[in-house]
Amino acid sequence: MPSQSRLRMSENDGIMTVEFVDRNILDEANIQAIGDEIATVIERASPPKLVLSFSNVDHLSSAALGQLITINNKVRDKAGQLRLCNIDPQIYEVFAITKLNKIFEIHDTTEEAVGSIA
Repeated sequence: MPSQSRLRMSENDGIMTVEFVDRNILDEANIQAIGDEIATVIERASPPKLVLSFSNVDHLSSAALGQLITINNKVRDKAGQLRLCNIDPQIYEVFAITKLNKIFEIHDTTEEAVGSIA
């Protein structure tokens, strides 16, 4: 377990905003740690309301995308809501190619993403 969190989290009105610390989310161990940390947040919340901000992120590996799908499924299993935001155009292209932009609700800004959660 990494001693330092790879995430910056803040909660406001029951909505957890998660920012990634790393510019590149490529390392398998980090991806697992991020997934575990977000899973803990999802477990604690009922229903979970999550906004994942990619404002610092330049690169995502396919394993990171897989982890996002797992996170999405966990949120859905608990009747929660998940929004993604601040995605770099190059990363968004990957979402579009893989059709993940159809699975996730993606917003330009954190404010829009938070505002879209009921």
